[in-house]
Amino acid sequence: MSVVPLLQQALGALVDTDEDALERARSDRSGHAAAGRPLAIVHAERVEHVQETLRIASATRTPVVVRGAGTGLAGAANAGEGEIVLSLRRMTAIHEVRPDDLLAVVEPGILNAELNAHLASFGLWWAPDPASRDISTVGGNIATGAGGLLCAKYGVVRDAVLGVDLVLADGRLLHLGHRSVKGVTGLDLTALVVGSEGILGVVVGATLKLRRLVPGESCTVTALFPGVRAAAAASAAVTAAGVQPAIMELMDAPSLAAVHALLGLPAPTPGTAQLTIQTDGPAAAAEADAIDAILRANDGVTEVSHDRAEGERLLAIRRSMHAAMASLGTTLIEDVSVPRSAMPAMFDEIARIEREYGLVIPTVAHAGDGNLHPNFVFEGPETPAHVWAAADELFRAAIRLGGTLTGEHGIGVLKRRWLAEELGDDQWRLQRDIAAVFDPLGILNPGKVFVPDA
Repeated sequence: MSVVPLLQQALGALVDTDEDALERARSDRSGHAAAGRPLAIVHAERVEHVQETLRIASATRTPVVVRGAGTGLAGAANAGEGEIVLSLRRMTAIHEVRPDDLLAVVEPGILNAELNAHLASFGLWWAPDPASRDISTVGGNIATGAGGLLCAKYGVVRDAVLGVDLVLADGRLLHLGHRSVKGVTGLDLTALVVGSEGILGVVVGATLKLRRLVPGESCTVTALFPGVRAAAAASAAVTAAGVQPAIMELMDAPSLAAVHALLGLPAPTPGTAQLTIQTDGPAAAAEADAIDAILRANDGVTEVSHDRAEGERLLAIRRSMHAAMASLGTTLIEDVSVPRSAMPAMFDEIARIEREYGLVIPTVAHAGDGNLHPNFVFEGPETPAHVWAAADELFRAAIRLGGTLTGEHGIGVLKRRWLAEELGDDQWRLQRDIAAVFDPLGILNPGKVFVPDA
């Protein structure tokens, strides 16, 4: 019996073979689509459904691609010919919230924003804050090692996960990590799973490290600069001064203009870049004043708001970046990180690449931690060769400056060809060997992260 009838026999109506649904499972928000269509989608609702799917997949040697909301930007959850899609989107339960221990136990399909809406009634929140928080799942956040606007002060997903429940390729269930603040028993397999993009196992539950809601007001400082390098230098000056904002976001001139056009706002002065910085907590006002002074000393034209609603409106401009790029055409949304002091130099490299390849590369950055998102916009479904050549230059520039290929989107299929260059041959092979220990048959997300058969 072939794999689809086996799945249907074991899981019944949870197995979806609708052609439109299969077509949607081929792609995410990266603009990349897998070749061919997957065999079926299993809409798991319980851990046992995940285990049974993987037992059948292992017995039949059928590849499995785990999928949440499909909002990824590296193609890691795209499924193609001959593959099973294992969707966790229906696994949305919050099993436990412990205000006394500052933890929650949740299933992977819950949306980031929905989780925080629930936690707010307890006076708690989960700190990871990707721009996609309203549409991305906690499981997807964990799979990609997501970051977001708040990471400079409150950390990334890796800092906010105490443990995971992991189903291996053969269906075995492991409980990794701990519920205590401290825990160093054995190797830290939880940290290994976070950011592993579905190649080690299927995360079916997570014990999350929570924070209490931040007391006091929030203040928002916006500053306009005559160019992106001046804005980057000003953000570096804020970091060097030892002030710790909760959010520090940079938008270059093309990205700022595109968002203003999308939202129907007055067009900014050509060449203008913008920093949007938010402080929070009891010292928010004093920190905002200190930041305002630093930005003005670095040629910024500033405004300070003490109104929380106004601050969210200003941040909505930054959060609209992806929609603004989508309105211009097909977008390859990139994700490199460099040391914060190297951000001005990285923007110099982007300007050089724009000149050499005749491109405009709208770029935003989480300036508080040196994570940049350059965007390549083009027509049609396939990324042109000259765009890949320009992206190649960009990745190599980030590595030369002491940075990395990805800060939060992951490797997926879009960056796997550059992975060995950053890691070096020995570490690259060691990572492949580790993945093979978890998944000896190689059925979990094959072709993602590592170049196939290399």
